Amino acid sequence: MVNDIDGVERIRFMTSHPKDISDKLIYTIRDCDKICKQLHLPLQSGSDKILKDMNRHYTKEQYLKIVDKLKKEIPQITLTTDIIVGFPTETTPDFKETLDVLKKVRYDNIFSFIYSRREGTPAAKLDFVLSDEEIHKNFEEMLEVQNRICLEKNLEYKDKIQTVLVEDVSDTEPTILTGRNDGGKLVTFAGDASLKGKYVKVKITKPKQWSLEGELQ
Repeated sequence: MVNDIDGVERIRFMTSHPKDISDKLIYTIRDCDKICKQLHLPLQSGSDKILKDMNRHYTKEQYLKIVDKLKKEIPQITLTTDIIVGFPTETTPDFKETLDVLKKVRYDNIFSFIYSRREGTPAAKLDFVLSDEEIHKNFEEMLEVQNRICLEKNLEYKDKIQTVLVEDVSDTEPTILTGRNDGGKLVTFAGDASLKGKYVKVKITKPKQWSLEGELQ
């Protein structure tokens, strides 16, 4: 219904718990031209044991089936996720399962955290299997893997024309504008501040790890 409203240019459906995502949602994102082809699909862990301990109600296999369906129906979709490293019961083999998902899905970006106790939760009573040093080592390994994937994904945008909603002007350089494309990727380019709030075409000339630089067309 929102897709049919005149004047609405973009609709960004932000996130869904994997256990709640449906074929209807996937088809709606696919078929509605104003809905951005982007989805945040929180994983938390690639280990079935840890997912069960987290009370997540899905398995690694079920999660990957959702991703396969999304990529089949919406080939251009950009995917982001949440990852927690160092849940109390997590072992290094459990962590390797998370790395396996990162390599299979190839997320455009992740939001990653080292687990910290939250009083009052069942997990707060659990003892840690791994040492703090081992947890931080795993976290750094995960970042190394994902950073490489982020850059590889962004390099695919080289020389492509993107529709960008101009969101802001640089605090330090008033001639540099920033905005986001359909997939939620940050794009920077030279332009006039009067373009803020408008949609413009930008040719990507310099893909970077965390953003895309381009030229106004």
